[in-house]
Amino acid sequence: MEPPTKKKRPNKLFKIREEIPKGWYLLGIAFAFLSVFLIWSTLSWLNVVNEIFLPTPFTVVVAFFESIASAEFWGHIGISVYRVFMGFLLACLIGIPLGILAGTFKFAESAVLPLTEFIRYMPAAAFIPLIMVWAGIGESAKIMVIFIGCFFQLVLMVADDTLRINRDLLSASYTLGAKRIQVIFKVIVPALLPKLMSTMRLIMGWAWTYLIVAELVAANSGLGYTIMKAQRFLDTELIFVGILVIGLLGLTIDRCFAIASKKLFPWAEGGNH
Repeated sequence: MEPPTKKKRPNKLFKIREEIPKGWYLLGIAFAFLSVFLIWSTLSWLNVVNEIFLPTPFTVVVAFFESIASAEFWGHIGISVYRVFMGFLLACLIGIPLGILAGTFKFAESAVLPLTEFIRYMPAAAFIPLIMVWAGIGESAKIMVIFIGCFFQLVLMVADDTLRINRDLLSASYTLGAKRIQVIFKVIVPALLPKLMSTMRLIMGWAWTYLIVAELVAANSGLGYTIMKAQRFLDTELIFVGILVIGLLGLTIDRCFAIASKKLFPWAEGGNH
């Protein structure tokens, strides 16, 4: 009689939604970044792509440290951060209440969502001529571009998050005698908060992507302006520096959102990522 054979256990690394050791996770991150670096280095150092168009990593690193040693460059960073946060905050202040209303009441849904669905497909850059007429060419215009880029997406996402709240929670609150206003502020809003944090995190990413578009509006400062100015003079090192700085700023803010979500909502799905 043959001895029973042991069943092969599937590799834990490739099991669907299975947690993996932290070391393997960090190895995956390192592999991804190292792969990009090696491809970039190969293309630039072997002159597969002309250095005018693809500078070497060493050249970009030198340009990066020269830039951050400049007070003027920090001024560009500061004004870009201000524009992004103001556009993002304005979108949140208006968009989140509207999204909650649209996800809570059908009459609000009919008044808000169809129009929002229609406008969200219009590119924010298409509004620039109108924004310049309405708000001039000052800071308000740049903030307005970022606001438009974020607002309509935010309303739809918040409404969808609100609609996904378990109806059993609402039924239980009515059974316990809660009034409509209590259901909104003591059931719907608290249940929405963990998902809302993730939604705001995504919208902040979009705010940074609209920064370059916003700084096309008669700008003479900001990271987007720096990148566009470098393009005119084929200063590709500075273009790479601007892109990398925006990426680092975005990553830092994203990590802050992730940490805040973990601390505030440790029970929520994804709160420990």
